[in-house]
Amino acid sequence: MGEYDIAVIGGDGIGPEVTAEAMKVLDAAAEVYGFSVNRTELPFGSDHFLEHGEIFPDAAFEELRGRDAIFLGAIGDPRLPVGKIEYGIIARMRFDLDLYLNLRPIQLFTEGLCPLKGKRPEDVDMVIVRENTEGAYSGMHGFMHKGQALEVSTQTMTYTRQGTERAIRYAFELAMSRNKRKQVTLIDKANAIRAHDLWTRTFAGVAREFPEVTTEHAYIDAACMWMIKNPEWFDVAVTPNLLGDIITDLGAMVQGGMGLAASANIHPGRVSLFEPIHGSAPKHAGNNSASPVAAIMACGMMLDYLGEKPAAAAINGAMRELFCSERLTGAGTGDHPTNEVGDLVAGELRQPASSV
Repeated sequence: MGEYDIAVIGGDGIGPEVTAEAMKVLDAAAEVYGFSVNRTELPFGSDHFLEHGEIFPDAAFEELRGRDAIFLGAIGDPRLPVGKIEYGIIARMRFDLDLYLNLRPIQLFTEGLCPLKGKRPEDVDMVIVRENTEGAYSGMHGFMHKGQALEVSTQTMTYTRQGTERAIRYAFELAMSRNKRKQVTLIDKANAIRAHDLWTRTFAGVAREFPEVTTEHAYIDAACMWMIKNPEWFDVAVTPNLLGDIITDLGAMVQGGMGLAASANIHPGRVSLFEPIHGSAPKHAGNNSASPVAAIMACGMMLDYLGEKPAAAAINGAMRELFCSERLTGAGTGDHPTNEVGDLVAGELRQPASSV
């Protein structure tokens, strides 16, 4: 029986509410599939900062390295400067724990959730592999003559061959393990951002090691167009950090909205971070109206990463069944009470295995 140590950061706004429902489902999965989870609740977020003046103390951060996984609800608060709490918590974990892969599955449960006409579940089933520690988000920026008429602002996109190759290689390995179309699409902007030529060349080199995998290439503008017109063309795609941030939100809408979208920030073999991709939505906090679907799906991704694959598949299957049977009709704010969704998924997991 597996035993796992999990750090849980509910965070801001609706974060604690959706996290509570994800943990409810996690407990049900542990009960049914015979593993145990030791959870450590961490208080860090905007309220904690405003009360104590600290974002993420070094001692607490270092303790994360000994955990099996980290679950995050949501971060962000309009009372604080833009980016202050996000960089202090999410970005710090991504960079200081070297969580170099951001995985964003885009999967349609039922046709009624998709805003695109005529697209079925078999048409929308892809994973975007976003490089997570380099590019425009690497923190190399500055200002000159700030606040003056001749102010200059710069931000440097930085790519390394090692960082590029490890993301691309993971994408090829993922395409092999998914055993679907065995296709990897490189999404870049090498025609305008010449530094992306490193991605083009590295992609070609890694592709030679995977002759079973078909390769495709699309510039980011074309990729956005094709994701809307023909999402069935995508299996696994790999892309630099900034472009991945953009196209995965587009993909989230194709699958039915941000309330369905989960993500994993991983370093294979090390402690990794799992979270829904929606924001903290503070105006909806405390109303029991925020959808916890994405948080629950992130919990499933966490279990898959930890090796509890039957439990992860059951969560995915339970969610699909609930949407297909129309017991869940959407994953937006107000579609269902927050706690009702958690109860439904946990209850579905406790049904005989044949039902999910």
